[in-house]
Amino acid sequence: MLKKIVLVSLFLMNLSTVFAQTSTIKGRVFNSINNESIAFASIVIDSTSVGTTSDIDGNYQIENLKPGTYNVVCSFLGFKKKVFYEVRVTSTRTTTLDFALVEESTALDEILISKSPFNRPEESPVSVRTIGASEIYRNPGSNRDISKVIQILPGVASSVSFRNDIIVRGGAPNENRFYLDGIEIPNINHFATQGSSGGPVGMINVNFIQEVDFYAGAFPANRGNSLSSVMEFKQIEGNDEKLRGSLMVGSSDIGLTLDGPIDEKSTFIFSARRSYLQLLFKALNLPFLPTYNDFQYKQTIKVDDKNRVTIIGLGAIDDFELNKDVNDGLDDEEDIKRNNYILGNLPVNKQWNYTVGANWKHFASNSFQNFVISRNHLSNSAIKYQGNIEQQDLLLLDYNSEEIENKLRIENTYRKNGWKWNLGIGFENATYKNSTFNKIELDGAISTIDFDSELKLNKYALFSQLSKEFFNDRLLLSFGFRTDFNDYSNEMNNPIKQFSPRFSASYTLIEDFNFNFNIGRYFQLPAYTVMGYRDNSNVLVNKENNITYISANHLIAGLEYNPTRLSKITLEGFIKNYDNYPFLLRDRISLANLGGDFGVIGNEPATSTSIGKTYGVEFLVQQKLSSSIYGILSYTFVKSEFSNNDNELTPSSWDNRHILNITAGKKFNKGWEMGLKFRYLGGAPFTPYDIELSSTAAIWDVNQQGIFDYDRINQERNPDAHFLDLRIDKQWYFNKWAFNLYVDIQNVYNFQAEGQPFIDVERDASGNPVVDPTNPSAYKVSEIENTNGTVLPSIGIMIEF
Repeated sequence: MLKKIVLVSLFLMNLSTVFAQTSTIKGRVFNSINNESIAFASIVIDSTSVGTTSDIDGNYQIENLKPGTYNVVCSFLGFKKKVFYEVRVTSTRTTTLDFALVEESTALDEILISKSPFNRPEESPVSVRTIGASEIYRNPGSNRDISKVIQILPGVASSVSFRNDIIVRGGAPNENRFYLDGIEIPNINHFATQGSSGGPVGMINVNFIQEVDFYAGAFPANRGNSLSSVMEFKQIEGNDEKLRGSLMVGSSDIGLTLDGPIDEKSTFIFSARRSYLQLLFKALNLPFLPTYNDFQYKQTIKVDDKNRVTIIGLGAIDDFELNKDVNDGLDDEEDIKRNNYILGNLPVNKQWNYTVGANWKHFASNSFQNFVISRNHLSNSAIKYQGNIEQQDLLLLDYNSEEIENKLRIENTYRKNGWKWNLGIGFENATYKNSTFNKIELDGAISTIDFDSELKLNKYALFSQLSKEFFNDRLLLSFGFRTDFNDYSNEMNNPIKQFSPRFSASYTLIEDFNFNFNIGRYFQLPAYTVMGYRDNSNVLVNKENNITYISANHLIAGLEYNPTRLSKITLEGFIKNYDNYPFLLRDRISLANLGGDFGVIGNEPATSTSIGKTYGVEFLVQQKLSSSIYGILSYTFVKSEFSNNDNELTPSSWDNRHILNITAGKKFNKGWEMGLKFRYLGGAPFTPYDIELSSTAAIWDVNQQGIFDYDRINQERNPDAHFLDLRIDKQWYFNKWAFNLYVDIQNVYNFQAEGQPFIDVERDASGNPVVDPTNPSAYKVSEIENTNGTVLPSIGIMIEF
């Protein structure tokens, strides 16, 4: 099968060669602080003599470019040079690239120290990486999924299962925050784990993305409620010439993207995508059938020279059903057993969510103001019956929840004499609804959780940050603070308790060699599932338990060396100390250990008594596209520990220790490109099952899976895992359309990653559990092998028109 796919793909790829088409890059050069045009700026294609200068209105145009990928450099006397790396240029449309330049802080006659050619924000000179759209497109094994591309960066771990959990520097997946053109979005994945941030498939369409800034630390003060990472997604604007589009057909979904002008001052870009995974999974005889749909929209309105409005929308509809006929016609006993186990414990899940928002940017003489308003809404439901027989007396789980947030943020950014000052306020009105019926094991017996909860919450934020370069730009200093508070309880409404200072510095030791540093204290609100939990008496249990903000103190230091303008080498060390993490009283573990599986986390009694510590070292070597080669190597050593029932630090679920990623690629002539990605992930700890408790008949009938022995939390560890992915692309460019064909093979050498075995009960010929002859109140149990990994070839096409 695999051989046939590869041979057919190679045959198709050789049917044609690149046609002699040309492309154009155009845009505008302007002062980033007041939007005033910069005339006579130089715009060149890096490492060539091809370029132009901007006209009196700041506009420029570079024509007759061969379709491909270019680094574009813009410079003007008195302003900092700006580079857009790996800009994708195609024959089907004009590529628009606007340069917002920042004024130099030193006088023109002073000698400037050469700074890192990699663009980085002044507030965060350390632990920030930028990924361009081309890097996302071509990343092997990622299927154009941004979350999977992020996992190649230093400090970022992943799970070996088919999920997009982003685990940064040993922190839990719920510690990440996401922004789309400055507007916060609560999650970027389909089938999201409520109370966390992971899921199996990304929602964001890469056709919208210009670049992604990934902060693993040194968070700007205007970005709050995060302990591990902040991701800033910067989207392109719709083209202003004519209606264009692209059709993407991948291994799991089909999508359509359209963009174009609305009128002289407004453009749009819109996409819709639908999966056909349910058809593929049914054909493969898998016991679950997922379906996902997503929609994305952006409109840019250039009101006048001093005002512009960005409107965004992102939404998803997800449906997760069981394939109850999966065993029809099967003879393999192991397959039947594994299918029955999954059918026995997976609920039927339906989920939808959306975010809509607007960002109005007003320019003044030495400043600009952002007025950001948005609304996001999540609806999540799950239902499970014993034996999947839909009778009320067999109901095990009936969960329905909604999270609704209305947000307002106002910022002012001021620049003068090299100083940059950002300050602002934020307000959120949140509503959380939860209706839960759940039969669970509690203290060795079956208990029923049955409550309805509605929580209304008002949240407030104040923030400010001041940055400046000194000594001919050799030293950069940035100091900021932030405070968040709300009206949930007396524990949370005091802004002094959540005072969050941060300080960053960067010093150029010698040219192209920098020392970078950050220290800061950050806060994050517990998940709504924790805050809104009620007992059967309708009491907000965790409010009574004085639940409060989680805090983390960060200390980061590192060195950065730029051997060339397209390469860098970094070495960073980090320490994170956590306090007030929710400790779950029912399971007697820290919430920091959860979030890497489907479902809901935190929906139980908790106290703010868990502490944690993560620390490690990261090493990065990166080569941006130069001529025809590119690559990135990242290695991380990390330890992650949190306190649990015994109040002592023990390895957390994210304690992978060693993480290695190597990605490399080469562009060939005639539109060919090949990339390889190798991943090595140290084995994560896991908690053994309590076999005696799990096998108890009354408990198994309800739980349908093993119960963890949290007195032995994370005392065992999975083996290390490693995978190799391969991707080959071929592109054809025609007069009015372009065609891209790719072959992507995940796990080329078919590595089988071993996970914690499942436990199941033995069954008779009728499928009924077999009673343990030595204990009539229990069933006989056995293990089911839990391996992840198979050679997964896929073919995709993209047609641009």
